[in-house]
Amino acid sequence: MRRTAALILGGGPAGASAAIVLARAGAPHLLVERSRETGDAICGGFLSWRTLESLARLGVAPEALGPARVTTVRVLSGDRVVETRLPRPAHGVSRHLLDTVLLARAIEAGSAVERGVTVRGLDGLTARLDDGADLAADTLFLASGKHDVRGAARPAEARGSDPVLGLRVRIPAAPGLDALIGESIELHLFDRGYVGIVRQEDGSANCCLAVHRSALIEAGSPAALLDKLGRDHPRLGDRFAYRSGSEAIDAIANVPYGWRALHGEPALFRLGDQAGVIPSLAGEGMGIAIASGIRAGHAYLEGGAAAAPGFQQGFARATARPIRLAGLVRDAAERPTLTGLALPLLRQVPGLIEIIASLTRIGHSRLDRTLR
Repeated sequence: MRRTAALILGGGPAGASAAIVLARAGAPHLLVERSRETGDAICGGFLSWRTLESLARLGVAPEALGPARVTTVRVLSGDRVVETRLPRPAHGVSRHLLDTVLLARAIEAGSAVERGVTVRGLDGLTARLDDGADLAADTLFLASGKHDVRGAARPAEARGSDPVLGLRVRIPAAPGLDALIGESIELHLFDRGYVGIVRQEDGSANCCLAVHRSALIEAGSPAALLDKLGRDHPRLGDRFAYRSGSEAIDAIANVPYGWRALHGEPALFRLGDQAGVIPSLAGEGMGIAIASGIRAGHAYLEGGAAAAPGFQQGFARATARPIRLAGLVRDAAERPTLTGLALPLLRQVPGLIEIIASLTRIGHSRLDRTLR
């Protein structure tokens, strides 16, 4: 059996951020990541201005993430369109590029990273690996994203009676697509779901859907659902018209939007989606992931394994308002009758979208400010 002082499970933004903090301090640790090569995860693609500040503290400048600047948010439902400027410029980026940059930054800082290591379960602080070996730790940082690890899974009831599924399709770059989307992040609302669209570093459009299982079952398949949405919502159909039809449709099941880890366990730091799952229409999933890694890393440096419960409770408090407000907005967005009332209100109250955007960001903390 191998042993490490601190074990980070997952090399995405949350795990890599924690690794950077520990590596900078010279704290012994090991990060294991199941993929041998960096893929392009479904979740993410939008970095808020607050997230860009956190990345800068980790030594990652916006220029390293490509040219896809985002300055406005556009909400579309039926024949209604509301558009407003974001409080500050944001960024569109593929998870492939973001994860590559962050993990490279961790390695440059001195982090020990092993790839192609699959954890099939946890027994306390011991990871049972796919090859039959055990990897024990004094402290565990759980950063497995939306994928649960046996032995530390989030409660099944968090998924709800009509679970949400995440779907993603990438539309190739095209001048006409640029003209439609521009420097905006778009939210297309429909019954029991929504689509977020943002351009990324190569000019392609990342289209992420959050849809209830019942709506997908009615459509028959992910491809049929995209076709139906394109027919029923002409503006969304204008974007989907640039699909070749051969693009892969990626999926993830049973996303527990609104869940938070309210209580911690000794020596276990839950990060990212293992700490709290904000509805994706808020565009703060990456912000929460990176902030959790930074704060957990500093909490561990200050208090060791014993700091885990306090960190978890504090992080639950920090994410309470963004996750709850995003949940309320999501509930309204998925119901056509409520959307019909809400969009005129967004038009009539200048700055309301900007206020909602600001209130769904995770705030800075003392632990954030300790980064140099």
